[in-house]
Amino acid sequence: MSDLNLLVIVASTRPGRIGPKVADWFVDEAKAHGGFQVNVADLAEESLPLLDEPHHPRARNYQHDHTKRWSEKVDAADAFVFVMPEYNYGISAPLKNAIDYLHQEWAYKAASVVSYGGVSAGTRSALGLQVPAYPLKLFVVPESVNIPFVNNFLVDGHIQPNETMRTAATAVLDELGRVAAALKPLRK
Repeated sequence: MSDLNLLVIVASTRPGRIGPKVADWFVDEAKAHGGFQVNVADLAEESLPLLDEPHHPRARNYQHDHTKRWSEKVDAADAFVFVMPEYNYGISAPLKNAIDYLHQEWAYKAASVVSYGGVSAGTRSALGLQVPAYPLKLFVVPESVNIPFVNNFLVDGHIQPNETMRTAATAVLDELGRVAAALKPLRK
């Protein structure tokens, strides 16, 4: 088992969302891959209010328990996979909020996306992640899993992936492992 820690972040908080089911499938793939210790953070359960910390995140002078818990989870990770839908061509407000809560905790870590949706498979939101990631030194790898018409893969409450999805998941995990290992010495 690897000493690299992967945090899978479920980015949708809407009632009736499919994100946890997509995340469950990807977590199973990640555990079978064996390159990471795998943890999950569901933003619906993190319950981060809209930026309620009085100090800038760079100070790491967190006042609220929810921020301290979130900081610990993100800080412990070497890599991230954002399981995310597309909201009006962009990332969800809860995901942007969760990213903005912190600063150094994201630096010199690898990230990828499992996006889902309709015809576009959430690819526009996946590209939108690049903008907030850039100033945080969060390195989003090009490899991703994009699931078009995601409801077509839902069978008895579980995602039933096709070969393309499995191959993409393996490519994501392989690349995250390489990049996370390379970046780890850069963190203080």
